[in-house]
Amino acid sequence: MNVQGANVQGAGVRVVRVRVAGVRSACLRGVPARGARPGGVRRFRPAVAAGAALILLVVTALATGCSAGEHDRHGQGLLNAPEARALDAYATRLGARYAERAVAAKRWALGRVPPVPPSAPARKPPITFRKGFEVEGGKDLPPVFTTVPTRNKIVFLTVDEGTEKDPEFLRMMSELKVPYSAFLSDDLINDDYDYFRRMRDLGVTLNNDTLHTPYLPGMPYEEQRQEICGMQDVMAREFGRRPTLFRPPNGVYDADTLRAAKSCGIRYAPIWNEEVLADHWEYREWDHRLHPGDIVLAHLRSGPDGQGTTTDAIRRFLDRATDEGYAVARLEDYL
Repeated sequence: MNVQGANVQGAGVRVVRVRVAGVRSACLRGVPARGARPGGVRRFRPAVAAGAALILLVVTALATGCSAGEHDRHGQGLLNAPEARALDAYATRLGARYAERAVAAKRWALGRVPPVPPSAPARKPPITFRKGFEVEGGKDLPPVFTTVPTRNKIVFLTVDEGTEKDPEFLRMMSELKVPYSAFLSDDLINDDYDYFRRMRDLGVTLNNDTLHTPYLPGMPYEEQRQEICGMQDVMAREFGRRPTLFRPPNGVYDADTLRAAKSCGIRYAPIWNEEVLADHWEYREWDHRLHPGDIVLAHLRSGPDGQGTTTDAIRRFLDRATDEGYAVARLEDYL
């Protein structure tokens, strides 16, 4: 087996390419950084995200054939042919996926290739109200939260509104394979439901942002319920499912809002910790940085006076997230 390393531009990691020939394989003890001298102290580059995952997989797979006392005279162990072929096939697929992502990143003028998020957790984290966002009697109501509990360097992208229905946005996100969740209001999407059907068919979960994006706390309970349940009816009719996620317009709500949402089948009320616009970011936290599990809001609309499109805002978001070492994960996988 030959192990070759190459530095990936912008990734800050060392990508390991594995080629297995025949049944012999070296026990992988480490991949030295370029410039290490034979017999000298080996210096290793830091590895994160996909690079670290690949190295761990290779080490784990090879360890089964590299136990103590099973090395040949060159210090190499044996790996049977089926295992070798499977490992080689996996490495080839992983390399192909990374190459595809890198091509898409270049096509969409990203500064760096976005990292791949980890697999969805087997056990979902507990979701509760963010401190200070509780309502009276809210113990059994859909929790309002801005961050998902996790130690992984991941963030969650959400989009709302829908005045700009740009096919290039759908193409960009599909080619980059970046997950996101959409929160829709009927008064902004009812001129082109087909656009959002295409979005759904690309694997995006469509969620509830009311019928008309009103100021909900200024309305009585029954009117709030009509705004939320009415949008549930639209979603079922046009897109085939009733969402369990609801975002109160502009992130404002009261206890009646959440009681009405629960009566309409809503389980969670995610808002956001950062908002990315075509020309700037807005932050909820004082440090103006992303944090593990943060929910980020972007809008399906152009900037003021038509300056900056949705794709411009998403490009800014992805470059910032990648620069800070974050991958974008799918929100629904953690709920």
